[in-house]
Amino acid sequence: MLTQQAKKPLLIGQVTALSGVPIRTVRYYESLGLLNSSGRTEGGFRKFSSDVLTRLAFIKRAQSLGLSLEEIRNLLNIHDEGNLPCGEVKQKLEDKVNEVDHQIEELLTLRDELTGLLSGWDNFTGKRKDTICPIIQ
Repeated sequence: MLTQQAKKPLLIGQVTALSGVPIRTVRYYESLGLLNSSGRTEGGFRKFSSDVLTRLAFIKRAQSLGLSLEEIRNLLNIHDEGNLPCGEVKQKLEDKVNEVDHQIEELLTLRDELTGLLSGWDNFTGKRKDTICPIIQ
């Protein structure tokens, strides 16, 4: 059974304090549809249910794994429809692994090119009018 404290809505400042997510970011996420406030106080402050903390933790973790906010919103929509988005998460993470592998290949190629340039380095003392740095050109 939920305690009275757990049922009590959280104000945006409390959400920030408990989650470590800045107020501005909470507002931004709400504007993107990642979070939903449960109304406002008489003073105009946003109120959130306690599940906002779970959603913010999910958003932060998904971002750290390279998912975009649009991808995260799609996953949260699946959750909000009453389904677990685990299959979609698995596919997104597999796609990210492929992207990382591609980036690694590109970086290794760049590293080889840079190493090749540096291994043939000569100090060019004579300045030529038509070049900036002969080793790069």
